[in-house]
Amino acid sequence: MKYTQLGRTGLKVSRLVLGTMNFGMLTPEAESHELMDAALDAGVNFFDTANIYGVDEDKGLTEKILGSWFAKGGGRRDKVVLATKVYGNMTPGEPWQDPTWPNTNKLSALNIRRAVDASLRRLGTDHIDLYQFHHVDRDTPFEEIWQAIEVLIQQGKILYAGSSNFPGYKIAQANETAARRGRLGLVSEQCLYNLAERRAEMEVMPAAEEYGLGVIPWSPLHQGLLGGAVRKERERQGARTQMGRSAQGLADPAMRTRVEAYEKLVAAHGLEPGEVALAWLLTRPQVTGPIVGPRDRAQLDSALRAVELTLPEGLLGELDEIFPGPGAAPEAFAW
Repeated sequence: MKYTQLGRTGLKVSRLVLGTMNFGMLTPEAESHELMDAALDAGVNFFDTANIYGVDEDKGLTEKILGSWFAKGGGRRDKVVLATKVYGNMTPGEPWQDPTWPNTNKLSALNIRRAVDASLRRLGTDHIDLYQFHHVDRDTPFEEIWQAIEVLIQQGKILYAGSSNFPGYKIAQANETAARRGRLGLVSEQCLYNLAERRAEMEVMPAAEEYGLGVIPWSPLHQGLLGGAVRKERERQGARTQMGRSAQGLADPAMRTRVEAYEKLVAAHGLEPGEVALAWLLTRPQVTGPIVGPRDRAQLDSALRAVELTLPEGLLGELDEIFPGPGAAPEAFAW
């Protein structure tokens, strides 16, 4: 496994991030434990979760599964850089809908305090290494957010703070506010970023570079489209390919054309599409490591191979032709 610094911090993390959103929903607890053991044995030390991950009647289930795995001992907790998130509504129902009772979501100092203590109980640990704001809270000023985070750092409950799904200007606002308070500010941004979805390059990636944030892309295979979706459709492999999100993407003629060209190009080089998509992200200067959410050992092994993959000369340019980026701001939309 290869390692890198998380943004401008001294923290070393693996270039692959184990995403746990499937744990408890698609992957039972025992199999989740096996996947975490396999990832740790392979050198993956960066695990990502969120307080709302689980099932509707048990939000937080995924954190509980990580907690039961940590409880097995063997240095598991000490070896893992643990990241979780706060924002989502923890009451039953859709996670982003209006709460049924006030102050059960978002980034008020009250909810942050309650949420971190609840996550610590579920995770069975005394601290969270990277505490991430899962979404922008337009109702809460960053002065309040940072005051709450400062208290948690002083209490030893969290070490670093990061963002997720923040636009570039919010990254700037957050870190300028932190700087005025003499604090480190955000050290990472977790965003949607992959070969087929490159809008983050316009402003989010430049903001991350300017403020020294490590970028942690989620959905690196674009909901399976970059993982051989056309080939799997042809071979009738997997329910997700036939009627899931990748099928929805392939229903767009323009996207299907690009994905077909992508799979043909990758096959000409004798490579696997999913592994190329992950390896491409690892060539991006600001990317710390993509988040992979394997449902089984075969998917984990494929992701691990991508870390060691060196893309052939000229392939990067050919990929840009199929999936061109949006260009940097403001030149992308102005002179």
